[in-house]
Amino acid sequence: MTEATSATPAPDALAGVLADAPFVRLVATDGGDALAAAGLLARALRATGTPFQARVAADPVPADPDDGVAVTVGVDRGPHAIPGTGRPASTAAFAVARALGGDPDPVVALAGVVAAGSIPGADGSGDALDAAERAGRVERRPGVALPVSGGATGDQEASAAPSRAEALAASTLAATRYSGDPEAARDALAPLGLPADPDADDRRRLASLVAVDAVDDDASERAASAVERALRPYATDGPFETVGGYADVLDALAREAPGTGVALALASDPDDSLRKSALDAWRRHGLAAHRALDAATVGRYDGCVVARVDASEAVLPTVARLVRDFRSPEPVAVALDEGAGRLAVAATGGGHASGDAAGEPTDVGDACRTAAGEVGGDGWGTPERGGVSVATDANDAVDADVTAALAALREAI
Repeated sequence: MTEATSATPAPDALAGVLADAPFVRLVATDGGDALAAAGLLARALRATGTPFQARVAADPVPADPDDGVAVTVGVDRGPHAIPGTGRPASTAAFAVARALGGDPDPVVALAGVVAAGSIPGADGSGDALDAAERAGRVERRPGVALPVSGGATGDQEASAAPSRAEALAASTLAATRYSGDPEAARDALAPLGLPADPDADDRRRLASLVAVDAVDDDASERAASAVERALRPYATDGPFETVGGYADVLDALAREAPGTGVALALASDPDDSLRKSALDAWRRHGLAAHRALDAATVGRYDGCVVARVDASEAVLPTVARLVRDFRSPEPVAVALDEGAGRLAVAATGGGHASGDAAGEPTDVGDACRTAAGEVGGDGWGTPERGGVSVATDANDAVDADVTAALAALREAI
């Protein structure tokens, strides 16, 4: 997480606004933290009988309904916002939901915390962790943060849940030699001989495998700290087996299947159909992101690393995050799809160029908007991540070129 760049509204103040609103429109950025936060607010509104609408957008624009209130989540925009700067948006939403008189789900809040790049108990999430522990809903244990344990080792393409190897290959909480490749993951797991119901020692051996593989020769120095989110997870009674696995699913759904993501965030007890849809989208998203990264052409520039890939619009931001966390020696990572005319950016909290720690931190969203403006494209983002898209139609009146946008972005950062 970053240091706060704008004040998060006091929970009581926002709760007072929401309590008096005849209708609330929630619009969240396309990330797991914002999705979890929107879910917490929506559940609290539902409990108070306040009508609401919730949706996800890459670039949320608040528009107050004539008879209600609009709240942006994950970005500091509009009169009512939970920006997610300084601390995860989900921790602020947890406090607002409590101030509304509700009993918010602490597991959802903690999943949002992990999705924000933090760990349960840090960055203002102590109240949520305390609530979850007091209720007996979480327990820390050795192992790896996956949404399912996947005890079976055979071909499970037709199964409702991924196998352990498929889950390991799809997880975006780590980048290893077998990420994106379930068969390679099976080969890596085979020597461990893990049973369907592993004990604590089995889980430690699995965690050791992932921890070592995440910091291989291709990894950046940042990888050692980034992989911590995947290790020693909190097991939970929620819809997925660990808090970190829940976070990974939410983050994937926010971009890959936002409608399913909103439904999952709103559901206090998701049914099997919703859970299967969520896992299918998560698995598809994670495998695609890792495969795009494996096939990328990567170049280092002053202040950023650029991975040229072929990836969908939904997957591109996840590739940028993986490069930032596990491959980039620079604080800014760019995933560039030249054929589609778009790029995604992810930056560390500091956002300084290498060797320029004394400079002003980069605001990725501002940099993307500036770069897009110079080439006639569209730019959006938050202080830590963003994107640019430009027209690729040869007949378009604007001669916009994503490579020119990349050059402008590099200048801006």
